[in-house]
Amino acid sequence: MERDKKGFTLVELLIVIGIIAILSAAVIFTLNPAELLAQSRDAQRIADFDTLRSAITIYLTDVTSPTLGETEYVTSGTACGLGDAVCTTSTDYTVDGGGWVDINFTSITGGSPLATLPRDPTNNANYNYAYDGNNTAKTFELNSRLESTKHRDKMVNDGGDDNTCTGSYVDTTCYYEIGNDPGLNL
Repeated sequence: MERDKKGFTLVELLIVIGIIAILSAAVIFTLNPAELLAQSRDAQRIADFDTLRSAITIYLTDVTSPTLGETEYVTSGTACGLGDAVCTTSTDYTVDGGGWVDINFTSITGGSPLATLPRDPTNNANYNYAYDGNNTAKTFELNSRLESTKHRDKMVNDGGDDNTCTGSYVDTTCYYEIGNDPGLNL
């Protein structure tokens, strides 16, 4: 008497599980989730700086007597890649002139284009946002470190003075710098 076979044998199941494991490892190795997360954080940093640069530009063109704060602020830690070796740490994200960007955005006609100042996605001693302004020249600079290999060239080719990117991604002479200061060397 012959029985109908239903289901899979143990060997067949082990082969399928093995194939799935190999494919999963290949996908994880190819996609590199850590690098994808770093790219996502860097994209946020770049978007935050573009938004902040636009807000400062609006402030400079709209306000009759604009005042750019000259205190070098950093959102976390003390290293900031600006002219001084150490910045003043500020955890204030208000837009009324008391935040880490000490510009009163509320004096813009129609109100501030920002609800709050941006915060670095990691915001620790190695990855943070920094600001410096020159009130006399009406220039400013924003700095941050980028952590992904995809965006690393942005720190070298941004036109700023902190572009010696060798070795570690948290190299103390390697920052993404934007602003309107010629040479980005505040």
